[in-house]
Order: sequence, then C-alpha cells, then structure tokens
Amino acid sequence: MSKFTISHEEGETKGRYVLVHNGAEADLTYSILSPQTRIADHTGVPDALRGTGAGLALVERLVADARAGGWKIVPLCPFVNAQRRRHPDWADAFNV
Repeated sequence: MSKFTISHEEGETKGRYVLVHNGAEADLTYSILSPQTRIADHTGVPDALRGTGAGLALVERLVADARAGGWKIVPLCPFVNAQRRRHPDWADAFNV
C-alpha cells in the first residue's frame, strides 16, 4: 500500500495519475489506444520527490487499475518499462 494519495483523471483519449506530496506534484500520463490498451507515455517526478518512491507508487497504481479494469499497459515510458522489468509479478498487466 502506498504512503501517497494518488488522484486519477481520464478523458476520451488520455489520462493521468497525479501524486501531490509536500507541495510537489508527480504524474504519470497515458494515452488510450483502445478499451483494452493504455500506453504509458511519461512519468514526471520533480527533484523534491526523487528517491521517495513517488514514481514507483504511480506505476503501482497504474498496474492495479489495469488489473481491475481488464486492460493492458504498453510501457512506452522508460521508467514504467524499467519498473516492469524489476517486477516480473506484474507481467499480467503488460502488453509487450
């Protein structure tokens, strides 16, 4: 369970997860390719949140939502892809 609160915004073609901690904002953006697929585009973590686990928390939320929603993640974002490789137990949530 994350120590952070993460909000989620989604439109017709794009979405993002937002984490605000001590006044600093990190986010993970994605594009909706189809009802079954989201492309993780970018993870942005400001210097103030580096090393806190904020980026990992965003990816964990993305994975949890993919599993709950029955869709797969295409890890275009290098950070999301690196986390995917570090967590083989997440393989079911990815389309690679």
